[in-house]
Amino acid sequence: MGVLKSVSLITQDARMLDLIERINRIADSDISVLLIGETGVGKEVFTDYIHHLSKRGPYPLVKIGLATLPPDLLESELFGFEKGSFTNADHSKKGMFEIAHLGTLFLDDIDDSPLNVQSKLLRAIEAEEIRHIGGTSAIPINVRLVCASKMEVKDLVDNKLFRQDLYYRINVVELRIPPLRERRNDIPLLAKHFLKRYKPKEKLFISDEVMSIFMSYDWPGNVRELRNVVQRSSLFAEGVIKVKDLPDRFKYNNRIEKIVQACKICFDSNGMSYGDLIKCIEVRLLSEAMSKTNGNQSNAAKNLGMKLSTFRDKIKKLEIN
Repeated sequence: MGVLKSVSLITQDARMLDLIERINRIADSDISVLLIGETGVGKEVFTDYIHHLSKRGPYPLVKIGLATLPPDLLESELFGFEKGSFTNADHSKKGMFEIAHLGTLFLDDIDDSPLNVQSKLLRAIEAEEIRHIGGTSAIPINVRLVCASKMEVKDLVDNKLFRQDLYYRINVVELRIPPLRERRNDIPLLAKHFLKRYKPKEKLFISDEVMSIFMSYDWPGNVRELRNVVQRSSLFAEGVIKVKDLPDRFKYNNRIEKIVQACKICFDSNGMSYGDLIKCIEVRLLSEAMSKTNGNQSNAAKNLGMKLSTFRDKIKKLEIN
């Protein structure tokens, strides 16, 4: 199986390669694209790929996160405004649609857009023109729209939280980006790529133990989390990234695995009951958590993702000193 490296798209996963092949077929058209995927999977990177592969590549690629701005400010950012149209509007300003003219407009977190903004988005897309806030003249626009969502937009439509007519406008082609935990064979490729990016002049390697931890970790933050972990670890490593160079959550998860494995050995060899096994694991986990935080119950509970009251109840019930 081949490895694709282009515009920071690095993969050898079959699903990802199929996805990229679909993009290659539609990139040069003007149809709207809806990218669906968890936070951190690389929706913005895919947008870069689509834009640069298309005939609009020489023109602007404008990006805006709809979840980062309040509704009143979001409208002025998208459509622009005229001088004097509202308090503190001491100058006129172009909106994102105008700035992206002839290029691509990327609307991230489209699932977080307010309904009143959705109606204006629909009007702009259908009419291929916008009006500044406080303006009277129609301004023609010619943009290719790429939208991204971390949620199923169809579910939002069903719950009356997203306009159905806008959904069909932005969802001409829907592309689903799989999370990193579903394409683990990409983890070594990506980790080595980020290592070269952040330490290009140093011969720095990732130990087998660390790579094993990376391969077993679920990466809730996806590719972005992997990138940040490699960048952080490379700052502390000397020659080889070892477990000691990783953030605490990786060291702790590795110890939990060893604890569970040790209890499993006891269970298999000593004829323990199921209840005894669960108690053994709990005692070891809670004791390890207390040891790791030098007896600080609040921090120990936090590390286990447990309420402090629940943690204290278990400490008392299991008679852990």
